Amino acid sequence: MTEGTSGAVATKKKINWAEEAWQLFLLALAVLAVHTAVAKPFYIPSGSMLPTLLVGDRLIVSKYPYGYSYLSPSLNVLPKMEGRLFGSLPERGDIAVVKSPIGQDDWIKRVIGLPGDTVQMKDGQLWLNGQPVPKVKVADTVMTVTPNSDCTGLVDAQYRVITPDGATECHFPTYRETLPGGRSYLVLDLATLPQDNTEPVIVPEGHLFLMGDNRDNSEDSRFAAEIGGLGLLPVENVVGRAEFTTFSLDGSTSFNPLTWITALRNRWFLSLRD
Repeated sequence: MTEGTSGAVATKKKINWAEEAWQLFLLALAVLAVHTAVAKPFYIPSGSMLPTLLVGDRLIVSKYPYGYSYLSPSLNVLPKMEGRLFGSLPERGDIAVVKSPIGQDDWIKRVIGLPGDTVQMKDGQLWLNGQPVPKVKVADTVMTVTPNSDCTGLVDAQYRVITPDGATECHFPTYRETLPGGRSYLVLDLATLPQDNTEPVIVPEGHLFLMGDNRDNSEDSRFAAEIGGLGLLPVENVVGRAEFTTFSLDGSTSFNPLTWITALRNRWFLSLRD
């Protein structure tokens, strides 16, 4: 007898589609739980946080440092409630992802004023509690022009430069700002605009004052929510704290897989907590 002729015929196991669907549901539930309670990825769509963050940066936002609110779930399914569970206030200088009071889109800004602080801008300089925040000129930020970072806006187009080798760069006037407590970071000051001078504002209890590092290209707490800004933001609208970049793309990707590599910038795992 030839080997194998007397063996039982193998039968293909039938797929249990109900069980497969249940496993996919559990996987999706686990991802949502992580995004809600631990961390989630975030994409930078605008230049309002230049020079700290570039358009096309991808980063990780942790959800737990400030506690949780009705806006913490990745799916907005909870009714509006004030306050936060296990809540704590951000520190001045933290980069936070927040929900806009109108429309509830995700925005990213730097925390400047805490409850009780008085915040004001005078001639482009930040004042906190009646004292000027030190602002020191440093070397210009040099940014290579790419498809998603072309600096052609009304304010920043004046800083486009053609280098001797024919490349196009943006050379932005940059300053180092140092908050009380020593937190230090870079900001851009590109022009003299109305938002460079504001009335003093006292941050009420349960609210924050946030600003973009690109001071002349940021709609933030200097502008009321009704006209497209953030206004004085309720703490429950804070989503989480920006921790570090993962990677960055310059906007030149296409269907060609090779462009997925050539579009990468050298911005791997940069800390946003310095």
